[in-house]
Amino acid sequence: MLGDIGGTNARFAVLPAPGEPVHLLPRTLTADTPDPVDAIRIALQGYDGAAPRSAMIAVATRVDAPAIRLTNAQWVVDAEAIGRALGLERVTLVNDYTPVAASVTVLSEEKGDLAPIGSGRREADAPRVVLGPGTGLGVGALVPVEDRLAIVATEAGHIEFGPSTEEEAALWPHLERVGGRISAEVVLSGPGMFRIAKAMAAHRCVQCPYAKPNDVLAAAREGDELAQAALDLFARWLGRYAGDMALTFESSGGVFIAGGIAPRMVDILQSGGFREAFDRKAPHDSWARRVPAFVIVNAEPALQGLAALVTKPERFVFKSQGWTA
Repeated sequence: MLGDIGGTNARFAVLPAPGEPVHLLPRTLTADTPDPVDAIRIALQGYDGAAPRSAMIAVATRVDAPAIRLTNAQWVVDAEAIGRALGLERVTLVNDYTPVAASVTVLSEEKGDLAPIGSGRREADAPRVVLGPGTGLGVGALVPVEDRLAIVATEAGHIEFGPSTEEEAALWPHLERVGGRISAEVVLSGPGMFRIAKAMAAHRCVQCPYAKPNDVLAAAREGDELAQAALDLFARWLGRYAGDMALTFESSGGVFIAGGIAPRMVDILQSGGFREAFDRKAPHDSWARRVPAFVIVNAEPALQGLAALVTKPERFVFKSQGWTA
């Protein structure tokens, strides 16, 4: 069994055998059940294949113990509790961006999994970075080491984020702090998009007409100027941050934008602001322009990546926690 548990959604699938297609199960909301065991049982209700014998589950938080609490939801994901409740032989927990990083080894532009943002050419056998705004902001890297691929799962979404122009500095007093800070995740996430819109409205001394992040996306599609301005700034900041992560990991192999938001605004990300900010990396701007960037438009990259990890474990090196019967 494969699982991808985020702050909002819990997605599950079954891989019957190595090399076989992933059998997707119905998605559940983390707020709808008290714990992951109930969510897994609900997801498996319509599955009539052989019962899974083991599980690998990606979790949207730092995975430093066999039982961990989600950063953006109330669940505790306990490998032993899941294994015993479902009669499994083994349960492995990994950071949610570990399988997203693995997914870029099996997703391709030719199959329609990736949408390019600007130009650039992938270097073979070079590091790659994956990042994604959703409920939070996940970041991981895929780094070649000899004949294997090391996956570095990070908490880089929580690094400090600041203004780079006078216009942005004027907006800063209006941005909501979280834990007294403005981190990258505070602005580059679903809630972050909403915070940007609210800050812009406050700066303009007008009432914010939106109640949630999806309202901003919907209003922008209907031509609302404030929403469009908020999305343009979101795209520009995401490009700046993605370029910073490219520099951090020397990712000549590409930067891949995942998460639930980017696939819904591919045209905005491709319109120029993202790439302009991505490339503005003096004294390394000429290098940055050569780094390709993509939006992952495949609907379930984490589940595809989990399948890659369990199918060819000898190919990857990554940290995990877990339980064995």
